[in-house]
Amino acid sequence: MSMTEKLEKIRSPKLQNQREVTHQRTMIIATAVVLTAVEDTLRDQKCDNTPTAYFAALLALLSQSVSPSNGLVNKELATSVVYLLDIVTSYVPAPLLRSKFSQILSSLAPALSSQDVEAPLVRSSIGCLESLLIAQDTAAWALPQSQISPRKAISGLLTLSVDHKPKVRKRSQDAITNVLKNPPPGPSLDHPAADLCAETALRTLKEAVVMSNTKKRRGKDPRQEHHQPGIMHALQLVKTIASASGGWPAKKIESLCTMLMEISKSSNEYLTIAAFNLFETLFVGMADEFSSAKLPRLLEAISTLRPSENDSQLLPPWIAVVSRGHDVFAQVAPEETFQKLPQLFEMITGFLASSSYEIRVSASECLISLLVNCIPNNVLLEPSPSDEKILEQLAHFAIEILSVKYQAAWIEIFNVEATLFEALKWKSSPLANDIVKTIGELRGNDSFMGKKEADFVLGKAIEAMGPQAVLEILPLNLSKPRLGDPGRAWLLPVLRDHVRNTNLAHFRTEFVPLSEILFQKVLDDSGPEKSMEIKIFETIVQQIWSLLPGYCNLPLDLVSAFDQSFAELLSNLLYRQPELRPDVCRALQLLVETNQKIETEEATEQALLLTTRMTNADAQNNLEHLASFAGNLLAVLFNVYNETLPQNRGYILQCINAFLSITPSQELLETFTRVTAKFESTLTKALPQNQSDKSRPSQPSSSQMPPATHTLMDLIITISIYLPVSSYTSLFTIASHLLLQTHDPQLQKKAYKLLPRLAKSSNAASALHDMNSDLQALLLSSASSVSVSARRDRLAALAVVIGHLPSSDLHFIPSVLSEVVIAAKEVNEKARAAAFDLLVLMGQRMKVGGTIEQSKIPHMDSDAPVAEAGLDEFFTMVSAGLTGTTPHMVSASVTALTRILYEFKSELSNQLIEDLASTMDLFLASNSREIVRSCLGFTKVAVISLPEELMRPRLENLIPALVAWSREHKARFRSKVKHILERAMRRFGYDAVERCCPEEDRKFVHNIRKTKERRKRKKEAATAAAAATDGGAGAEEPRRKNRFESEYDKVVYGSDSSETASEDAAEEGEDGIDANEPRRRTKGRRAYIVEDPDEPLDLLDRKALGNISSSKPVKLNRALGKQRVKTDVDGKLILGEEDGEGEDAMVVDGGGSINGNKKSNRETEREPGDGTLEGGTNAYVEAIRGRDAVQRGRGGRLKFSNKRERGEKMDIDDDDDAGGNGNKSTKAGGKGAEKQNQDPKKQRRGLGVGKVRGGRVVKSAGKTKGKK
Repeated sequence: MSMTEKLEKIRSPKLQNQREVTHQRTMIIATAVVLTAVEDTLRDQKCDNTPTAYFAALLALLSQSVSPSNGLVNKELATSVVYLLDIVTSYVPAPLLRSKFSQILSSLAPALSSQDVEAPLVRSSIGCLESLLIAQDTAAWALPQSQISPRKAISGLLTLSVDHKPKVRKRSQDAITNVLKNPPPGPSLDHPAADLCAETALRTLKEAVVMSNTKKRRGKDPRQEHHQPGIMHALQLVKTIASASGGWPAKKIESLCTMLMEISKSSNEYLTIAAFNLFETLFVGMADEFSSAKLPRLLEAISTLRPSENDSQLLPPWIAVVSRGHDVFAQVAPEETFQKLPQLFEMITGFLASSSYEIRVSASECLISLLVNCIPNNVLLEPSPSDEKILEQLAHFAIEILSVKYQAAWIEIFNVEATLFEALKWKSSPLANDIVKTIGELRGNDSFMGKKEADFVLGKAIEAMGPQAVLEILPLNLSKPRLGDPGRAWLLPVLRDHVRNTNLAHFRTEFVPLSEILFQKVLDDSGPEKSMEIKIFETIVQQIWSLLPGYCNLPLDLVSAFDQSFAELLSNLLYRQPELRPDVCRALQLLVETNQKIETEEATEQALLLTTRMTNADAQNNLEHLASFAGNLLAVLFNVYNETLPQNRGYILQCINAFLSITPSQELLETFTRVTAKFESTLTKALPQNQSDKSRPSQPSSSQMPPATHTLMDLIITISIYLPVSSYTSLFTIASHLLLQTHDPQLQKKAYKLLPRLAKSSNAASALHDMNSDLQALLLSSASSVSVSARRDRLAALAVVIGHLPSSDLHFIPSVLSEVVIAAKEVNEKARAAAFDLLVLMGQRMKVGGTIEQSKIPHMDSDAPVAEAGLDEFFTMVSAGLTGTTPHMVSASVTALTRILYEFKSELSNQLIEDLASTMDLFLASNSREIVRSCLGFTKVAVISLPEELMRPRLENLIPALVAWSREHKARFRSKVKHILERAMRRFGYDAVERCCPEEDRKFVHNIRKTKERRKRKKEAATAAAAATDGGAGAEEPRRKNRFESEYDKVVYGSDSSETASEDAAEEGEDGIDANEPRRRTKGRRAYIVEDPDEPLDLLDRKALGNISSSKPVKLNRALGKQRVKTDVDGKLILGEEDGEGEDAMVVDGGGSINGNKKSNRETEREPGDGTLEGGTNAYVEAIRGRDAVQRGRGGRLKFSNKRERGEKMDIDDDDDAGGNGNKSTKAGGKGAEKQNQDPKKQRRGLGVGKVRGGRVVKSAGKTKGKK
């Protein structure tokens, strides 16, 4: 914005749009008055309104309002004058500002130093001072601070930058930033005032920290620890200076780092975050070419401030700062940073042995960052001897951290190892061979708990080194296993997921022979049933061939490895082994697609070599080599496709597509000619048979092969997109023949698919446009013979023709419109969706414009006039269906109008919309439910999307017509009406809907409102409850990792182990903690050694890491013979008792035990039907009073209860003599017992039971038992 525009805004302020308080409005008006007076003075003196003229006039006014000796003479005038000076000074020539510097600074000093000056005057003064300081030269900045000089002025700005007023503080910091970003011309990178600013900011920060520590020691206010504005303001000032051009002065870096690390120790997390954000600002400010010279000094200063190794609060942030600093340094000086990597690795890897989880995680993340960001690309592409030595040192550190010393951090270490493989890529071999060997041995250890993490690292090793290098270190040992060398079949799934961009020849030399050996063992097995070993061999063969897609994913040796013999091998597999076809087809497809992607890649050659070790030219050569095999492979794939069931053909068709895309044009035409000739001959033979078998179902079952004509037509459709335009005539001839036949609906459906398939070709657009008239005639002539299953594909073909329709042939749209409208009511959902999309496409084509020759429309007169295309005309065409003679046609027309109204509502005239709505009101009163159902859909769209000013007047007629159908429960009419009324209430208000509703139906409207309010209250209550639950409950602890590798192991080995573990935990708390002491959460994780009972664990062996577990080891199943068995008095085994019952004594027939211990009431209770007399009585009472008892209801009808209640039992009072225990009552627990304790008069009586007086049932059997 120019100065003239800024002054214009002051001359004519828009006070009516501003909400300023009275004082601010007064100030704005006063400023406008001063500006007018200045301009009048300049006009009287015949001076131009230049920045210099304004500047001189305002300086004269400033001397009248502010005096160096008397201070502010006129505060109101000074505020306006300084505000105008702030605007003008940035446009005044620099020499003039330098000459008037002393005068202006002396005049502004009272405004900047006085305590009672208001903020607007201070902010304007800061703006003037900013313009003055930017205009100063090197000589002026050399003057001492004791004089009236720029250094004195910037000192004042530094003081104001920590002011308690936020706007003043922000304006000062912005001014300092602009001044430091505009240094005077000179050889120095830093501004002359940068040292002064840094020194002042550091002093301010130090004073704020000292003051805060003093208050903390005195304990004045504990809340001050979390509210320290002085430090925050000082940190913001330091950030402002550091973010300016040139960054923080090099001489002050060490002192700043010391201060920031001191602040980071604070318990106030905001201060810690601000301190480390400031480090980030320092690094960002030094990332440019000019300031990068300060980075080494900054990194050295940070390194000297290394905290204690056990400081879990300060060490993680310090590690993060080191990581970020070297990341920036690698962008500026990648070679120098790479040379420092061994030293950094030696320093950081030591922290992985820390007992603090936070320190270990920070150290691992730092190592990962260094590996990702600090290894230059040229080190991998063109390494020097010194670079090779550094890479060896990094690999040595990576091997060293796999020792037992770092076992607490093995998860973090595995992440570092995986990143190392990603960073070194193919250079990992042979540098990281020992890492692969160590992790492979750990993975093979059955007691190792980190198999998933080990598989991840080995997968990254396979991607980087290649499968050949990994298998040389960790051989599979499957065909000829050696004694003492375990088999590694577990490595096959890892290879499958990670093999890519490697040598295809390795698969031929390593896995093809292995597959042949194992497959021969399967063939040699002549038993009637497959043994477990044979099943394992079959599985391994499947896993071997599942590796082929990975080997074919951008192979490096495709030209030499993919030869005629290998192509024949794959062809034989496709013919003879159907279970391997998916993997082989996927592999062949990847061969083509991955090379096509590299061929069209626009990246640089160096980038391609780094990621794929290939160039565009290599990919092109690979495709040319594959094209030489395309013809033979396509013939094989065609034959295999013909022999495969339809549900399993998808992957074969994708593979055919891939090879068709690289087949030479001449060979492609020959293939197409052979396929079409075969199709025509097969179709001629199949036609008489189909004519005689019309009564049979046309669709084959899923277990039968489809007719050959269907298969050949699929191949023709697949080939069509790659054919030249000259072959389209043959395609359309085939399609025209199939569209008119009716004996095979599937062939007709496939013929309709031809046009959408051709539309995907880039060179087919012109052909479709040229042949559009012929296609129109073909589609119109085949309308009467279309089958039900082909309607969706016919709609897609119509969409292709309409998409390429010339403006002179728009009569085709009304010719097929009725068919499309009827399709909107199709049962098939996809057909309905295609019809709706085609209606929208027709509307868009009509909107473009053109002429409609109505005489060319079928069943129209030859003298019909020519109409102009447009949306109104299109809606008129669709509305013609409303005059249909059948409810189905009318309903379809309403549905079609609903769809196009929603699409084009913003482009229609209000009159047309009102006419449509009025017509729908009439149909809403129809007696046909089908028509009304469609009208309800139209009404819903109208209520939701049409303009409110159109719909609100129509509510008086619409609402009564709607609620009349609320009494209809069929076809969900009531729910649909309810939903429409809900949307109407939401948009137009409840009162408007209720006012238009008839009196007898208002209860229905009231119910809708109450339901909505009830739903809202429930939602709010649920939200409040969830918030309360989340706020009160602590964070859930992570679930403990499963100790078993599979569910089978858990079932076999986990039954008694849990019992043992629970017994141990009962005696002494989990992990050896006393159970009586409160549990204390610890950040460190405990570790346990899983020892072999035969030999002690060697802690110096790297494989010892696999015997260290984070969970407490438990014993496996106890032997059955060692368990304590339970017997009865006759010595018979007692099975099925719960734990803890009968462990101390054998069960006898009486009420007690052999040693005289008494049992509880629940233990002495007899179950119905247990063979005792008491049990028999209970069974009788259960039969007449129990839950399943038969009851007599109203009218004497028998009723059976089907209630299921937990723990429900009868409450029976024994006789005084029962069991010799006096008057004893046996009660069942749970809710059922509570119900039985109620008044018996209120309970239901069983069948044949009289009234019970006193609420007791006396058991006569109990007396007999007592007498015994």
